[in-house]
Amino acid sequence: MSEFDDAYYHRFYGKDGAHDRERIDHLATAVHHMAAWWGIEIRTVLDVGAGMGFWRDWYRDTHPDVQVRSTDYSAFACRTWGHERRDIATWRPPRSFDLVVCHSVLQYIDDERVIAAIDHLAIATRQLLYLELPTKHDLRHIVDPTGTDLEVHHRTGAWYRRYLQLHFRQIGAGLWAPRAGVPMYELEAAGR
Repeated sequence: MSEFDDAYYHRFYGKDGAHDRERIDHLATAVHHMAAWWGIEIRTVLDVGAGMGFWRDWYRDTHPDVQVRSTDYSAFACRTWGHERRDIATWRPPRSFDLVVCHSVLQYIDDERVIAAIDHLAIATRQLLYLELPTKHDLRHIVDPTGTDLEVHHRTGAWYRRYLQLHFRQIGAGLWAPRAGVPMYELEAAGR
């Protein structure tokens, strides 16, 4: 497994990596506007695995009234970008949030602990979960291996869905809603 240190962030973040500030700004804008489309007012956000803090910074800059709690497993990331040090596999969030962001986290957690992490994400998610993680298929056929960390667990999408669907309906584009969440048209959300 990777060490989440300065070398990791230099390699996988920025213009040559899988994520940079501009891409996350576009993504955060889209997620926030989709929430508005469904009538969901985002007042609180939990960013799990916040890394360089791009989501937190986007909310601070564009919606300063939104309360953002940013956490990360990496001591380096917490020290450098000011997050709380938390491991979502063992930390049970004390309350729920309108939006939970879990961006490139679950693929680093072993099978037993990732199931607990999904349970904890469900506890934390009041309205929407934005989840991004590569599956075995993605790692073979989609991601750029020069800009993506491949030292992760290679699981199928079906494997993740088996546990996610206990708590969530998949909406699309990385968005998941709690099963008892906001009503959606049948073709907007997979499963009932």
